[in-house]
Amino acid sequence: MKSDSYLYVEINGIKIAYQRQGQGDPMLLVHGSTAYSFIWDTLVPGLSASFDVIAMDLLGGGRSDKPHQADYSIFAQAEIIHNFISTLGLKTVHLVSHGSGGGIAQVMAVKYPGQLKDLVFINPFGFEKWPVQPSNMMRVPFIWDIAVAMFDLGFFRLVIERGVYYKDRVTDEVMSLFSAPLKTRDGKYGFLQLAKSLNSRRLMDLKERLRRLDMPVLIIRGDADPYLGPQISRTLHDEIQGSTLVQIKTGGHFIQLDEPDKLVVMIRDFISGNRDIQVDKGEGK
Repeated sequence: MKSDSYLYVEINGIKIAYQRQGQGDPMLLVHGSTAYSFIWDTLVPGLSASFDVIAMDLLGGGRSDKPHQADYSIFAQAEIIHNFISTLGLKTVHLVSHGSGGGIAQVMAVKYPGQLKDLVFINPFGFEKWPVQPSNMMRVPFIWDIAVAMFDLGFFRLVIERGVYYKDRVTDEVMSLFSAPLKTRDGKYGFLQLAKSLNSRRLMDLKERLRRLDMPVLIIRGDADPYLGPQISRTLHDEIQGSTLVQIKTGGHFIQLDEPDKLVVMIRDFISGNRDIQVDKGEGK
């Protein structure tokens, strides 16, 4: 999608940015804390051939508002998405999530299952296995203040490169997209506020309700993800009865950069009813 193609909707006084392309059943793409809607650019051409693809920027991400004193938690983000879907006049969506967006998707699934046709998790976070240490550190006030003032884009590039299997995919152009919101103080604030607000422990309260989910669920795990361990995807798979778990050896955390074509095929096949997806190696219930 092009950078000048953003649309905006206001949710409870907060401006939420999104991009939209294609025709068919609506598909909502929800990014994680390190990125924003651009992370789906490699998948949109393939998905938009069959779906009305909507890639939104979460509160604090990309071009969406970054108000101070706002609640950036995954539960608050889920409420925004619930209202976002309603405001756009959509009855139900195919929800595709990545990273910490997977935590938001878990909240959506148990609170507003009537808005979801099915659910795709890509390298999701969840349970007690997250946040990792960098996000924990962001909760220490003086460390957070220093991070806002001295955000190091060189270090940020190392974080992104570590999360990609094919290192040559992290080009200057890709890094300019990742870092675009960080060129302003408000952008840095939103980025770091998302990291600071991550807390999956409250997701433990959802485990029993996840067991009762009655919708198709696909979990995609990039085996080369250094940030979110395999136990998260496996536990999510065990908790959600009837879910399908597939692993991709050559997928890092930012698997959209590593294997976009595989992701498109897997998502399209799953939504079309194929529950026996095999990429590299996989397992399902």
